[in-house]
Amino acid sequence: MSQKRRKKGWNHRTKALILTVMLAVLMLAVYALGLLISEEAVRTDVLHAKQPPSWGHLFGTDNLGRDLLMRTLKGLSVSMTVGAAASGISAMIAILVGIAAAMGSKYMDGIINWVIDLMMGIPHTVFIILISFSLGRGLKGLLAGIAATHWTSLARLIRGEVLQLRSQHYIAVSRRLGKSGGWILIRHLLPHLLPQFLVGLILMFPHAILHEASISFLGYGLPPEQPAIGIILAESMRYLSSGMWWMAVFPGLLLVLTVLLIDRLGENLRTVIDPYSAQE
Repeated sequence: MSQKRRKKGWNHRTKALILTVMLAVLMLAVYALGLLISEEAVRTDVLHAKQPPSWGHLFGTDNLGRDLLMRTLKGLSVSMTVGAAASGISAMIAILVGIAAAMGSKYMDGIINWVIDLMMGIPHTVFIILISFSLGRGLKGLLAGIAATHWTSLARLIRGEVLQLRSQHYIAVSRRLGKSGGWILIRHLLPHLLPQFLVGLILMFPHAILHEASISFLGYGLPPEQPAIGIILAESMRYLSSGMWWMAVFPGLLLVLTVLLIDRLGENLRTVIDPYSAQE
C-alpha cells in the first residue's frame, strides 16, 4: 500500500513539475515578447484609430491608432517587471523580518507581530496610494508601496518555520558543539527556508501585478507615457460609453489570464517542492 502511495505521489509531483516548467516557459515567452516589441510596432497612426478587432489588428486599435495587441503585450512586460521587482524586495523583507522575530527576544517578537497585525489590518490599495503619493508617485513610489505591503504573510510563515526548526534535535547538538547563531542560520535554517521563500515569492508576484495595475489605473502609479496595463485600462474608460469595448476587454482579459497562470505556477511549484502536498 505504501509503495502505491509513493508511486501516486511521485506521479502527482511529476505532473506538477511538467506543468510548472510549461507555465514558466510560457510566462517567460510572454515577457520576452513584450520586451522585444519595438516602438515602431506601437507607433501612432491616427488614420486607423479606434478600429474594432480584425485580422490586421487582433485586439483592434486605440484612440491614437496604436495596435492594441502589441501595446498590451508591451504593457504586460512593464507590469511584470514592476511586479517582479516589488515582490522580490517584499520577499527579502519577509525573510529578514521572519528570522528576526523567531530568533530574537520575546520583546522583539512581540513588536514584529504587532507590526504585522497592523499592516495586515490596513487595506493594501489605500496604503500603497499613501506611500506612492508621499514619494511623488512614479515608479519609485509604486515599488516602495507594493514592497512595503506584501511581506506580512510570508514573514509570519517564515517565523513559524524557524520556530519549528529551532526545536529540532540537530539544532541543539550544533549549539552544544559551540556553533554560532550565524553558522546555524546559514547551514541549517536557510536551506529549509528556501522552498518557502521561492513559493511565497511566486505567489506574491500576481498580487503585485494586480496592485501595480490598479494603482496605475487610479493615476497614482506609473506615468501616463508608460504602456502599462493599468494605463491602458484607464485610457479605455473614456471610450467605453461610445461602444469601443475592445480597448478595455482584451487588455483586461490578458491581465487576468496572466495573473491566474502565475498563481497556478506557484501552486504547482509548492506541490513539487513540498513532498506532503503530493499526497493531497
